[in-house]
Amino acid sequence: MIPYGRQSLDQADIDAVLGVLQSDWLTQGPAIEAFEQAMAAACEADHGVAVCNATAALHIACLAAGLGPGDRLWTTPNTFLASANCGRYCGADVDFVDIDPRTWNLDVEVLALKLQAAEASGTLPKVVIAVAFSGQSCDMRRLAELAERYAFTLIEDASHAVGAAYAGRPVGCGEFAAMTVFSFHPVKIITSAEGGMVMTNRPELAEHLRRLRSHGMTRDPAQMVGDSHGPWYYQQVELGFNYRMTDLQAALGRSQLNKLQGFVQRRRYLVARYQRLLQDLPLTLPQAQPDAQSAWHLYVVRLQLQRIKHSHREVFEGLRKAGIGVNLHYIPVHLQPYYRELGFAEGDFPEAEDYYAQAISLPMYPELSETQQDYVVQQLQHWIQGR
Repeated sequence: MIPYGRQSLDQADIDAVLGVLQSDWLTQGPAIEAFEQAMAAACEADHGVAVCNATAALHIACLAAGLGPGDRLWTTPNTFLASANCGRYCGADVDFVDIDPRTWNLDVEVLALKLQAAEASGTLPKVVIAVAFSGQSCDMRRLAELAERYAFTLIEDASHAVGAAYAGRPVGCGEFAAMTVFSFHPVKIITSAEGGMVMTNRPELAEHLRRLRSHGMTRDPAQMVGDSHGPWYYQQVELGFNYRMTDLQAALGRSQLNKLQGFVQRRRYLVARYQRLLQDLPLTLPQAQPDAQSAWHLYVVRLQLQRIKHSHREVFEGLRKAGIGVNLHYIPVHLQPYYRELGFAEGDFPEAEDYYAQAISLPMYPELSETQQDYVVQQLQHWIQGR
C-alpha cells in the first residue's frame, strides 16, 4: 500500500530520542525549550509554546484570546474537526465561512460580507481561525486588515504549513496572525510523534499559553495571590490543563526540524511533477494563493465528474483496491452529526460541499518515489477514463 502520507525518520532522529532516554529528563526538561527556541528561530517569531498536540494548541490559543461563553468563533468548513471544536471547548458558538472555489481556503471576500452583516446585527466573532489548507496560507494580509477593523483575534491554524511562507516570510512569524498553530503529527511536514506548538510575538500571550498548558499553575511570585511560602511554592491562578509535550517528543521534533527545508523542497518537486503529469486529465488541480508558498502537506485533486465514467466513490475505492492509500480531506465540518444538532444543514456552505463531492487526496510525502508516483497517475487515469 502506498499511503497518502507518512513520517520520514533517520538515524539522527533515533539518536535524538535515545539521548533523552539516557538523560535525567523525560519530561519538563531542557529539550522542550530547545525545540521551542529552534521553531521560533525558523519562523522568525519571538515565542513558541510546545504542547501535546495541535488540538490542545488551538484550545489554549482560543482561551488566551479570551474566548468564552457568549462569544463566537468562525472558521472554514473545509478543515479537520479541531479547528471548530476548539471554540466549543471554550463554550463559544461556532460558525463557518465558505471556501474560495479556486484555492479551497476560507474565502476572504465572503468573510468580509459576513462581517458587515454581523456588525449590523451585533454578532461579530471574537476569534477567526484561518486554516492553511494543504500547507498554503489564506490571504493573511486581507484577513489581518479585517481583524483590525472588526476587532477579532486572528489565529492561523497552520497545522499543514510548517515550512511554508507567506509574503516572503515564514508562516508563524506573527506579522499577520496573533497566534499560529502547528501540528507535528506523523503525516505532517515534520513530526514529534504527537505534538503541537503555538507561535506568537506577544509576550503576554506566550506567558498565558505556558500557564494554561500546565494546570493554570505558576511559580512566579509576581503572579501569585499573597506571599510565597518558600522556594517550593506554587499556585493555581486559573483553570488550566495538562497539555505538556514530553522531552522525547521535543527531541524528535527538533531533530526533524533540521531536515525541514529538504522535506519541503521534495514535496514541491513532487507537486510540480503531479501538476505536469495530470494536466491533461479531467481534473481540477490545486492553484496557488497569491503571495503564498505552500509546504504541500496534502496534494488534492478534484474530479470533473461530468467528464468521467465513474463516480467519485468508484474512483476512490478503485485506487484503494490498486494499493494506493488515497484519502479525502475534508468532510465539511458543518455536516457532522454534532454540528447538525447545532442547526447546520446541507446547503449552508455550497462551495465546501461541492469540493467534498469531488476531492481526493493523492499520496504526498518526501519518500514517495517517482516510480510510485507514476503508478498513482497511471491508476488515476485508468479509473477516471474507464480504460
